[in-house]
Amino acid sequence: MAFEIVVPELGESVVEATVARWLKNEGDPVKVGEAVVVLETEKVDLEVGAEKDGVLSKVTRKAGEDVKIGDVLGVVEESAGRAASAPAKESAPATNVTKTAPVEAKPAAVQAGATPVARRMAEEAQVDIHDVPAEGVRVKKQDVQRFIESRQEPAPHVSVSAKGEVEQAYPAANGDQSRREERIKMSRRRRTIAARLVEAQQTAAMLTTFNEIDMSAVMAIREKRRESFKDKHGVGLGFSSFFVKAAIGALKANPRLNAEIQGDDMVLKHYYDIGVAIGAEEGLVVPVLRDADRLSFAQIESAIKRFAQDAQKGTLSLEALRGGTFTITNGGVFGSLMSTPILNPPQVAILGLHKIQQRPIAVDGQVVIRPMMYVALSYDHRIVDGREAVTFLVSVKELIEDPEALLIEG
Repeated sequence: MAFEIVVPELGESVVEATVARWLKNEGDPVKVGEAVVVLETEKVDLEVGAEKDGVLSKVTRKAGEDVKIGDVLGVVEESAGRAASAPAKESAPATNVTKTAPVEAKPAAVQAGATPVARRMAEEAQVDIHDVPAEGVRVKKQDVQRFIESRQEPAPHVSVSAKGEVEQAYPAANGDQSRREERIKMSRRRRTIAARLVEAQQTAAMLTTFNEIDMSAVMAIREKRRESFKDKHGVGLGFSSFFVKAAIGALKANPRLNAEIQGDDMVLKHYYDIGVAIGAEEGLVVPVLRDADRLSFAQIESAIKRFAQDAQKGTLSLEALRGGTFTITNGGVFGSLMSTPILNPPQVAILGLHKIQQRPIAVDGQVVIRPMMYVALSYDHRIVDGREAVTFLVSVKELIEDPEALLIEG
């Protein structure tokens, strides 16, 4: 009896996926619940498992193909699976025994896993991921890159960009390496990011307002509480928790920034699910702090640390990325001094943080040097007026410059 492996429900608002890679080949035995194929969605990678024991008899959708919910990915023969897994009957001793060669053990690193980017990179280069030696616990893109470069046969140079796209570089026909070109196939996640950014610019009346914040007070608190905070909570006290609390205080005073547009209606949200943008290997992701107004500083810092670790490992869940009422993005970690963040639809506002820089400012008629940060608020002018946007940023500025007020307002 045969049964089909189909594309399952992919999560909220996700209807399509791309076949990232098959973990089994045609003819391989599979067990119930065992991952057989990996799908890449616009948010996360999903493993699809077998519903029963058997043998993968047919692969109907190959790696790189786009699929929809309900599409058939492959076929498993259940009867063949039972026959293959049935215990062997006891037989009389035989005089002529044919010995089989021992199965070569796979490298320990491969048994533990290989990152999604490394697997895709190996597939593009037609490399068996099990042949790639790893320096650490998992096979990473650097390991695959070294293995490819060590091969002597001529092949296109395959690499993976910092954002996860597979790159194939071919030498110029005339041998002129200065005119070398690269063709990069965008991952589904990158295509989704591109589409959503264009959508935000085409559908919203987007505008950005700026302000600057003196970070002296927050930096003094962090320095004073750094060791005791980490000893007590097991996580460092960063800037993120301060800005999450300050944003919530400002949103409570300016509720239209915590809303979305549905037709001719404004939907004001009286809960605070704050998205925190994180730069992952395969593109930007925005995991969400649920009911962030109820979280402590330690809970916020712990959650963000966990999100960052999961993003790097490619293990973020769809639930972690679902929804969100307002987003904070920090270009300062990459050295950005000022930028205009783009809205994260259907949200109507996003707060952009930037690099802290020592600058001269006037204080009580005197020029002093202070650690300053530019902040930017992009908003949908259809429902958010300039006055509300400016008021929001001023509230954030005041709360950060007077952190004690966060205990009351945040």
